Amino acid sequence: MLVVIFGILLSCNSSKQAMNNTDQIGVVKSDTIRIANEELEYEVLIIDSGFSSWLITNSYPRNYHSQSYLEAKNNVWVAEYNNRALQPSRYSSYLYEMPINYNANIDYGYEVNYLIYNYMVYFQNTNKQKLFGYVPQR
Repeated sequence: MLVVIFGILLSCNSSKQAMNNTDQIGVVKSDTIRIANEELEYEVLIIDSGFSSWLITNSYPRNYHSQSYLEAKNNVWVAEYNNRALQPSRYSSYLYEMPINYNANIDYGYEVNYLIYNYMVYFQNTNKQKLFGYVPQR
């Protein structure tokens, strides 16, 4: 059984700001993807045993989708993910361990939205979950 651990901590200021050159993006030990920006005070961690390799082999290239498209999909998928995370008696707490703090009023930039979008596609296809609407294979 695939155990999915998805941690995302976004504590940002309330103004809309885009990512800049101070962002740190990388893949580290244990198939963890980390994005951090000290100026915007956020950190995103995606910890999943297969996501990094899936991202490399299955995802569309960056800029295939617009940022507004990614944000629209992330908004509905994250909202439903959070709804399920808050109902452990109804949905598996192994799949939905914790809510994702994603605020639609904050511009996280393309890279954050790209990775969250792709994780949501990966999560839904790998775990046979349908959060909302059409879920592409990649």
